[in-house]
Amino acid sequence: MTPGAFAVAATTREVLGHPGLGPHLLAPWERRRLAAVRVPARRDDVLAARLLARLCAARITGRPPGGTGLLAQRCPECHRDGHGRPHLPDHPGLGISLSHADGLVAAAAGRGPVGVDVEPAARRPGPPSVLRRVLPEADLREAAAHADPGAALLRAWVRAEARFKAGPPGPEAVHHLTEWTDEGRAAVGAVVATDPPALLPPSAVLGGPTPGGG
Repeated sequence: MTPGAFAVAATTREVLGHPGLGPHLLAPWERRRLAAVRVPARRDDVLAARLLARLCAARITGRPPGGTGLLAQRCPECHRDGHGRPHLPDHPGLGISLSHADGLVAAAAGRGPVGVDVEPAARRPGPPSVLRRVLPEADLREAAAHADPGAALLRAWVRAEARFKAGPPGPEAVHHLTEWTDEGRAAVGAVVATDPPALLPPSAVLGGPTPGGG
């Protein structure tokens, strides 16, 4: 049974190495955006994150992951595709989010707004001037008192990114947070959702060979 909200994290290699997954599942505007990424490793990360987001959307909606109508991204200010919060046009009550960083990807789906972020565990956010603008003072004080302040700051950063992507809670919504450390993939992540989010293994959405869909 699919939980009300969930996240899936994987390596880029795990996603792109799965049979049936590739750029053919993306919308034309996504493929154009992908072609504009000049660094091959980053291009792979972008592709893997978008594929994983489509698989999460497919799991929660029951629709196949291919085709152009399942996942959209449109800026509310300039009304152009390619940036802004991802959404599911045919399922306005559901949220979708994605993240990628240096060979790692994550995606989340659920009822209402969701946000997800993943980072390499060895990364250290900064500089301090930026951290003070982004992180709550309580998180900065807690990290400073931690045995490994850099690791604590990274976890605080990931939480802040997930909350930012989800947006402010509505009047009747409480954003629930799930954090994780994946030692095997050397990653840390966080997901925020209206319902308490579960962290699912990649096999929950990758499963067997994925059909192209229409």
